[in-house]
Amino acid sequence: MPRTLALTAGIAAVATVAGVMLVATMRPAPEAARSGPVVAGPTEGVPATKPVALKPRKGRIFSVADAVKELDLIRPPRQKLAKDFTLPLVAGDKLRLSKERGKVVLINFWATWCPPCREEMPAMERLWRQQRDQGFVLVAVSVDADTKQVKPYLDEHKLTFPVALDPKMDLANTYGVRALPSSFIVDRHGYLTAIALGPRAWDADASHSLIEGLVR
Repeated sequence: MPRTLALTAGIAAVATVAGVMLVATMRPAPEAARSGPVVAGPTEGVPATKPVALKPRKGRIFSVADAVKELDLIRPPRQKLAKDFTLPLVAGDKLRLSKERGKVVLINFWATWCPPCREEMPAMERLWRQQRDQGFVLVAVSVDADTKQVKPYLDEHKLTFPVALDPKMDLANTYGVRALPSSFIVDRHGYLTAIALGPRAWDADASHSLIEGLVR
């Protein structure tokens, strides 16, 4: 069963309106060690994961600032290095964030039981395939308690981006994750540059423009 965790409306409002960094302000509730994040966004009527199909990019070009606004991302109020981590990958290797310095990194926290997570993953796959050779790294961090469920899900939906395992939510708690999906974008210098709480259209023109602008 999915683990649940309280996310108060007051904290969400402060983080959104005041622009306070989620990593710094969203602290674990007393029961956090025994439970997990809630699902962000609607959970009813979410379509099943769609097949991944690549399309030529012929869209609008956004500046980084306009892309952030278009995607409704939260910008940290001050520069802060993203917390370094090393996690095992489903493929068998390990990923260390600090070794990806010089690249733009999208860290996405998700779970197989989270409908909005599943909804956005085909778009993440398209973004990954089209940008991975341009200095872009995507790592989806699964917080599934049962890690055996992850690989079959990836295989079934033909998802090829790197997936890391965080079954005890050590990294999720470090990053202040209280809802799924939650995504953190780290720039080439290792600084946290934007946060998404809830699913996004990661293959939209704004998403590609954001990655391309940060890579330059």
